[in-house]
Amino acid sequence: MRKTIIITTIISSIMTSFAQTSKSIQYPETRKDATVDDYFGAKVSDPYRWLEDDRSAETAAWVIAQNKVTNAYLEQIPFRNQLKERLEKLWNYEKVSEPFIEGDFTYYFKNDGLQNQSVLYRKDNLGKEIVFLDPNTFSKDGTTSLGEFAFSKDGSKVAYSISEGGSDWRKVIIMDALTKQVLGDTLVDVKFSGLSWKGNEGFYYSSYEKPKG
Repeated sequence: MRKTIIITTIISSIMTSFAQTSKSIQYPETRKDATVDDYFGAKVSDPYRWLEDDRSAETAAWVIAQNKVTNAYLEQIPFRNQLKERLEKLWNYEKVSEPFIEGDFTYYFKNDGLQNQSVLYRKDNLGKEIVFLDPNTFSKDGTTSLGEFAFSKDGSKVAYSISEGGSDWRKVIIMDALTKQVLGDTLVDVKFSGLSWKGNEGFYYSSYEKPKG
């Protein structure tokens, strides 16, 4: 009973501390604009529409300000490092996805345990393994990720999308699967799209008008 009371007291103290901290947080002001949509005569205000432009300098500044507040709060959690160490122990082991075959090769994702993004590997019939696509090297700061990807029917070509900085707007790169040479131009302004090949001729995807900003 005494042990239960002690634990309850500790938890209560922590929660009280967090509550006091949250009251003193000064959140950055978020600008409202006068955007209004007319849906069949019904006017709907959308004052935060400007935040949907994830390429604008104003949105980037808003994200930085929000992250500053969030990180300052999280850094005050007394047991944060203990949680981090425990999670690293739980997650720090090699993971391999189910394999899939494209053309004459077997592909699979692998993560050493602490990589931010899993790496796509390729293995030939003799068991020789190579790195096919490593999203961790797509950008210097590691914020560019691998999205959708699809191989042509014979496995000779691959189209894959990348997201820069977590943006929904993606670029699609077409590559020779054997030589890993980029083919043709990179597609831009692709959003919420799958990639589906028509044989070996080409592939289908969805695109939008180039966003302003």
